[in-house]
Amino acid sequence: MKSTAIKLVWATTIVLIAVAILSSLNFSFSLIFYLVVFGQLLLIFTVYKVLTDDYKTDKTFDNWYEDHPKPEDE
Repeated sequence: MKSTAIKLVWATTIVLIAVAILSSLNFSFSLIFYLVVFGQLLLIFTVYKVLTDDYKTDKTFDNWYEDHPKPEDE
């Protein structure tokens, strides 16, 4: 995944966590509402960018998982 996709994921996470924090601190409804709308649009855009990312790999499902290699006897 490109660094732009990762940056979008982090930005979306930060915005949506900020919504939860601001709503628990009783900030104004209009601020929270616009932040929620922005966060949802950012989430949709992030999903689109991640799915359309031009990421290439030589790994297949036969390679199993990188952090838990497939045992040799299988």
